Amino acid sequence: MSDRFIEAKKAWEDTILAKVLGKFPERKEEFVTGSGNPVERVYFPSEPDGKYLDESGFPGEFPYTRGVQPTMYRGRLWTMRQYAGFGSAVESNKRYRYLLDAGQTGLSVAFDLPTQIGYDSDHPLCAGEVGKVGVAIDSLSDMELLFKDIPLGKVSTSMTINAPASVLLAMYIAVADKQGVASDKLRGTIQNDILKEYMARGTYIFPPGHSMRLITDIFGFCKENVPMWNTISISGYHIREAGSTAAQEVGFTIADGIAYVEAAIRAGLNVDDFAPRLSFFFNAHNDLFEEVAKYRAARRVWARVMKDRFGATNPKSLMLRFHTQTGGSTLTAQQPDNNIVRVAIQTLAAVMGGTQSLHTNSRDEALALPTQHAVTIALRTQQIVAHESGVANTIDPLAGSYFVESLTDKIEKDAMNYIASIDTLGGMVKAVEEGYPQRQIQDAAYDYQRTIESGERVVVGVNKFQQEEPPPTGLLRVDPAVETAQRNKLAADKAGRDNERVKTTLSVLKIAAGSNDNLMPAIIDCVRCYGTLGEICGVLRKEFGEYQPKTVV
Repeated sequence: MSDRFIEAKKAWEDTILAKVLGKFPERKEEFVTGSGNPVERVYFPSEPDGKYLDESGFPGEFPYTRGVQPTMYRGRLWTMRQYAGFGSAVESNKRYRYLLDAGQTGLSVAFDLPTQIGYDSDHPLCAGEVGKVGVAIDSLSDMELLFKDIPLGKVSTSMTINAPASVLLAMYIAVADKQGVASDKLRGTIQNDILKEYMARGTYIFPPGHSMRLITDIFGFCKENVPMWNTISISGYHIREAGSTAAQEVGFTIADGIAYVEAAIRAGLNVDDFAPRLSFFFNAHNDLFEEVAKYRAARRVWARVMKDRFGATNPKSLMLRFHTQTGGSTLTAQQPDNNIVRVAIQTLAAVMGGTQSLHTNSRDEALALPTQHAVTIALRTQQIVAHESGVANTIDPLAGSYFVESLTDKIEKDAMNYIASIDTLGGMVKAVEEGYPQRQIQDAAYDYQRTIESGERVVVGVNKFQQEEPPPTGLLRVDPAVETAQRNKLAADKAGRDNERVKTTLSVLKIAAGSNDNLMPAIIDCVRCYGTLGEICGVLRKEFGEYQPKTVV
C-alpha cells in the first residue's frame, strides 16, 4: 500500500473512528458470516491509489462516498420508519402504537390530500377525499389524538408534508409542549420540499417565492428553538415516482438542495448554522446495483457542492443523510405477492447503499392502503435484512466492484450535467418556472413506459408470465363515515374554542405575512388556540396568492 494511503488510514482511525467508537461503541454482537468467518468493519483495495482516496476514501469522511458514519450499521442499525396514516387521528394512532410494539423504531406520518393542500375537512373541494390517502388533520385537537400515549420525547417522527409544513410542525411542537416535552428535545423531520411539488407531485399552494420564504423561516426558527429537528427532507422520491431516471433523481434533488441553501443564505443564515439539519429522501427501485451506485454518487455530489460552492466547513454540512422508501411505482396490481420480492430487493439496495432510515412498502399498495398484515410483512422484511442477511456487518459492501464503481462515476457525471443545465437557466426556481425538469421527467417516463409496452422491459405478471387471477379480497377500505365524523368533530372543535382569540391570532399572522418577520411564532400562536389548518393557510393564501402551473409540452 502507498504511504499516502497508510497515513490517511491511520489519521482516520485515530481521529474520526476513535471519536465515534468512544461515544458510541459498536453493537454487542459478533460480526461473522453464516459459517462463522470474521467480517471486518470495512474493506479496502489491496493497492489503493490516489484516485481511491479522492473518490471513495473512508466512511464518515469527505467525500462520504462510503457512508456518513465511520461505523455505519455496526454502530447502530438504520431507523425502521414505516409510513402510515389513514382515516381519523384515532385510527392512525392505533396503527402507530401497533407498529412501535412490533419493533418499528420511528414514526412516519401520511396526511390526507386536504391536509396536504391546506384545506379543512369541511371545505367543498375536499368531498370524498377526507382520510383517504392519509390521516385528516384540521387542528391541534386532531394532532393531540394522533400522538396520544406516544411519548414525543422518546420517538423521532417524520411528517410528509410540504406546502403547509410550517403549520403541521407548529402543531407537533404544541402537542409536545402539552406532554411536557421541550421543543429542543424533539427529533424528527418535515419534508418541507416544495420545489419537487411544482415539478413532480402537485401538492403546492403558494407561488415559489413565498413558499421559499416559509421554508427559510422554518430553518431560522428551528436553529434557535428545535435544534435537533431536520428542517427539510429534500425529496428525490417523488421525482423518481413521476418517471425520472436514477441520474435525474440525483441531479434534480441536489439542484433543489442548492436552491434551498441559496435562499437561506439570502435570508441571512450562515450555511453551517442550518446545513447540518438538511436531510434527503430517495427512492429504491429494482435495479439493485444502479440503486446502490445512486446513493454513493449522491453523497459524493452533495459533499463537493457544499464544500466547493458554498464553502461549508462543518463536516455535518457536507454529509448527505437520507431516508429511503421502496418504489411505489414498481408495485403491480397483478400477482401482488410478487411485490414482497420486489420490496426485499429494494430493501437490500437501500441498506447496501447506506440509508439512515427506511420505509418498506406493503404488497397490496398497488390496490389500496395496506392492511395490518401486509404492513407487518413489510416491516419484517427490514428486520430479516438487518439480522439475517449479513449485509449490515460491513460498511459499503459493494465498494470495489468494477460495475458499481463505474455506475457511481456515471451517475455522478450525469447528475452534475443536469445541475449545470439548471445553473445555466438561473437556478431551480427559474428552471421549474420554465418547465425544464418537468419535461425531462416526462420524457424519461414516456421512454420507460414504451419499453414495457413493447416488451423490451419485462415486468413479471404484467407483460410476461401473466396468469388468471380472482378479484382481490381483504383490502383496506376507509369507511365513508370517516368524512362525516371528521366534519362533525371540526364543527364541535370550532364551537368549543375561544373564537375571539383565534380571530386575534389570525389577524397577527396576516400582519406578519405582510412584513419580513419570521412567521413561525405567529403560526404557533394560531395553532395553540385551535386555529385550523384551513384558516391559517387561508390567511396566507390571501396574502401570498396561489401558484398557477405552467403547461409543459
